[in-house]
Amino acid sequence: MEDAYARSASEVLDFFAVDPAKGLSDSQVVEYGRIYGRNVLPQEKSTPFWKLVIKQFDDLLVKILIVAALVSFVLALINGDTGLTAFLEPSVILMILAANAAVGVITETNAEKAIEELRAYQADVATVLRNGCFSIVPATDLVPGDIVEVSVGCKVPADMRMIELLSDQLRVDQAILTGESCSVEKEVDSTSGVNAVYQDKTNILFSGTVVVSGRGRAIAIGVGSNTAMGSIRDSMLSTDDEATPLKKKLDEFGSFLAKVIAAICVLVWVVNIGHFRDPSHGGFLQGAIHYFKIAVALAVAAIPEGLPAVVTTCLALGTKRMARLNAIVRSLPSVETLGCTTVICSDKTGTLTTNMMSASKICVLRSVHHNPITSEYGISGTTYAPEGVVFDNAGERLEIPSQQPCLLHIAMCSALCNESSLQYNPDKGTYEKIGESTEVALRVLAEKIGIPGFDSMPSALNVLSKHDRASYCNHYWEDQFKKVSALEFSRDRKMMSVLCSRKQSTTMFSKGSPESIISRCTSILCNDDGSIIPLTAGIRTELEAKFNSFAGKETLRCLALALKRVPTDQRVLSFDDEKDLTFIGLVGMLDPPREEVQNAILSCMTAGIRVIVVTGDNKATAESLCRKIGAFDHLGDFVGHSFTASEFDELPAMQKTIALQHMALFTRVEPSHKRMLVEALQNQNEVVAMTGDGVNDAPALKKADIGIAMGSGTAVAKVTNIDTCNTIMPDSPIQQRKFDE
Repeated sequence: MEDAYARSASEVLDFFAVDPAKGLSDSQVVEYGRIYGRNVLPQEKSTPFWKLVIKQFDDLLVKILIVAALVSFVLALINGDTGLTAFLEPSVILMILAANAAVGVITETNAEKAIEELRAYQADVATVLRNGCFSIVPATDLVPGDIVEVSVGCKVPADMRMIELLSDQLRVDQAILTGESCSVEKEVDSTSGVNAVYQDKTNILFSGTVVVSGRGRAIAIGVGSNTAMGSIRDSMLSTDDEATPLKKKLDEFGSFLAKVIAAICVLVWVVNIGHFRDPSHGGFLQGAIHYFKIAVALAVAAIPEGLPAVVTTCLALGTKRMARLNAIVRSLPSVETLGCTTVICSDKTGTLTTNMMSASKICVLRSVHHNPITSEYGISGTTYAPEGVVFDNAGERLEIPSQQPCLLHIAMCSALCNESSLQYNPDKGTYEKIGESTEVALRVLAEKIGIPGFDSMPSALNVLSKHDRASYCNHYWEDQFKKVSALEFSRDRKMMSVLCSRKQSTTMFSKGSPESIISRCTSILCNDDGSIIPLTAGIRTELEAKFNSFAGKETLRCLALALKRVPTDQRVLSFDDEKDLTFIGLVGMLDPPREEVQNAILSCMTAGIRVIVVTGDNKATAESLCRKIGAFDHLGDFVGHSFTASEFDELPAMQKTIALQHMALFTRVEPSHKRMLVEALQNQNEVVAMTGDGVNDAPALKKADIGIAMGSGTAVAKVTNIDTCNTIMPDSPIQQRKFDE
């Protein structure tokens, strides 16, 4: 199927003999289904329970201890000891080994379950064109060549190539696969570039990702195992569990001990050959047996049967301390491995950041009589929860932000010029989005600004239930204004507008890229007194400078908001109406870093542990985050410490080795690149910890010396040694390491 990804849309249609008007025929569906298989990830045959149990005893030191227990028991019986003491020592040894085996069986069972969890990311149904009409069929019945229609909220049922856009744009949230913090706009045109990674394939819809905006049609080119999600499953299956440093040392010790004990036993027996004929033994054979017993007794005495008990107890104490730090240890030896860690490869999106777009800055015009003429406001809160405050340049909190004219109109525009929704999930105890993440960020911003008219509004909002609080202020504005008409976002305009009526006035609210909005504005709203003044060239230059600062230095995703008063009787919007706008303000958004991350990274660096940030996001965004969290602080000028996957692949072998020793950031990576990085570091004798929360992290998490599944991440990611079980992550991912310092 690889060549199908490289073909153009028309070539793919021809390749599968698909009529774009009729889709596949029933006979073609049967034929392609036979060739390519069903659209389902194959279910691996689970390892029998008895094999898992036996596997836990496949260790040299364990085998020596089992032999020691048996020999100890046999010698006790030979010596005529049939009491409790004959069973005591062997029973203790076997109980310790049984406890270790139980932990191992549970760990491996969890790993198998995690691989099966990949099935949860497959769609249940799909809207498919067959025999000339669209129908809803089970997603498992899809075959390559099927033409599928997708729209907002749809989970992509297979790897598909775009053939037609049915709206101005189609955007997909593929963070689960690539780790990108923003949704990706899809297009019909073929992707250029020989070594394009998933992030660059803007004409491909990947199985398991979610459509957040728009509507379109695509042709299935990969189903079941022949998808990007299937390749993750294959990578996880092909990765064998790595022996921990402790296990390696115990194996070496066991091998050495076995050889020494065997040599001493043979030596003791051979040295006493001359005494075999001693009359006190009753004969040569009896003498040989007597000294054999002595040799075996010496061997049993030399075997450290208390070692497993000591090791298990120490690891259990470490596990208990980890539990107090909100981490579940799935494999006891991983506690010791964590103490040996030399490099931490940390996923960015959802691990170092919240994976929730959040408005962090607002820029508005104060008035022309002030210097500077613009004013910035900061917004606290890093999740979709409507919990946060607005503060001014001096860091002072605004008690009632909606009293500021510009902030009030920003809240109106954010609530009305919006197609997303925010809801509270009581089962998970979290606020969840439906739709584009940037639009949800505007909804949350409207909640934080609040509504006018109540001096006690902040406290009044706190009384509401979480379900009602999720969109209380947004619903207020939607009740105040009636939406009359709308112009959807389009690629050429880079903006959207809605026409709203309220009492005896009609207003058009617009939002879009700053370049597009500012160029259409002729006036601007002043925050000091609510007056509207002409947008002069000087003010325009100041706004553009602020936008460049937000988007450049701070790498914020910026949206500009505007409004326009229109005739009361107007009921339809046209593109010609999107001119002579009044600029309201500029909103800067980002996927914010978790508050505790910076201190955690500092702790790791102080302890001599390197931290490498690994992400599928673009280089500029990732470098900005690394500056914020201090990942570059010890490097000075970080040039030469930041690489994209394609840049790293193009390096000669010697330079790759050097780059691995100095790398602090690895961007635009696929799941296979994360696994490759871990393996390359291990080849340099590094003990590698990998942190992550998504499906795309799973292969690297399993390959690493110690995998750490973060927060409330996917079940697939929890094929790990350690699971940080806290939902809101009061401790950072890397801070789980601190107790070993």
